[in-house]
Amino acid sequence: MKLSKRINKTNASPIRKFVPLANQAEKSGVKVYYLNIGQPDLRTPSTIIKSLKNYQQNPISYAPSTGFEETRKAWGEYFKKYRLNYKAEEILITNGASEALIWLFITLCDPGDEVLVFEPFYTNYKSFASAVNVKLVPVTCRVEDNFALPSDKAIEKKITKRTKAVIICNPNNPTGTLYNKKAVSRLVKIVKKYRLWLISDETYREMVFNQKDIISLYWWPEIRQQLIITDSVSKRFSFCGGRVGCLASKNRTVIENCLKLAQARLSASSLEQMSVLTILKNPKTYTAQLVKEYKRRADVVYQALNQIPGVVCRQPQGAFYIIASLPIDDAEKFVSFMLARFRYQKQTVMVTPAADFYATPGLGKKEIRIAYVLNTKELKKAMVVLQKGLEEYNNISKLKI
Repeated sequence: MKLSKRINKTNASPIRKFVPLANQAEKSGVKVYYLNIGQPDLRTPSTIIKSLKNYQQNPISYAPSTGFEETRKAWGEYFKKYRLNYKAEEILITNGASEALIWLFITLCDPGDEVLVFEPFYTNYKSFASAVNVKLVPVTCRVEDNFALPSDKAIEKKITKRTKAVIICNPNNPTGTLYNKKAVSRLVKIVKKYRLWLISDETYREMVFNQKDIISLYWWPEIRQQLIITDSVSKRFSFCGGRVGCLASKNRTVIENCLKLAQARLSASSLEQMSVLTILKNPKTYTAQLVKEYKRRADVVYQALNQIPGVVCRQPQGAFYIIASLPIDDAEKFVSFMLARFRYQKQTVMVTPAADFYATPGLGKKEIRIAYVLNTKELKKAMVVLQKGLEEYNNISKLKI
């Protein structure tokens, strides 16, 4: 009995595949600093917790496949605070942004069609695409350039007759880069010229360290019929386990056809949808403090990395990630070494090798992604451990030579 080619081509999560080594280290009494996964440590807003505790409906029934109208209206109110004007009927509530992205690959593309993506990119885009036989075509961005969008020529060179869409995440996971208005305007012109769909992953929208730099693709009216925005409460409200996201589009045909998939999976969770109503309507008190905290953490990590000889990285501008190029031979070997062998004062660090954030073979081999989801005190300790581990790893490598 054979499994499908699709599933055999689907990679295991690079973010989670070293967990067994981390578990083994903890069982032996080692403190592991987890910088590998975008799981915020900040407390979920009390309004969400209170709503979950006070939920009264019994029995708990399915929600409408579109999502509750109250939730869609609340998301519309949230959008308006950032000058996005979506009506409730232009929004579908999803099980996290992940479900929205899968629907879009299915709705916009036939098997064998292509979607342009700027690498490094959120690695699960690969899984979503391979599950429905869609090909991701990478356009490479480089750490030395702060992962800025490449030239128009470099982007257009990748467009073929099979290209259906472009996907962009801004602020970016995994790089922490923010694409400015000039760069986004260039992309808008290309999308319009080639009549492509534009999927804008805006999960980290307001998580920008200079608040004047917040950008949404919605602000370019000339491509609104080609634009689909995916969004989530996971990161901005530290509610990853709630699995509440949405997609929004002015294109009625997109909404109507994505609704077919929404109906097939019945509904998103009733409890979690209703629990976010209050915070969606009044988010900025919470998110303002959240952004300040992540800015402090970004500074700690960036300054520490800059003090390590041979490390190449750039100042994060948003989200809570940074990719750094290390003076090593192989990031996967380094991560395994840190978890299985290295100990500094009974401590070690878990980061994510960056190669799986690329689609081009060979790229990212010496890079790691750090998610700064620990408080500054813990981060400072973790960065000391990382530097010590890097020194020992390279000393051992030299001895082998």
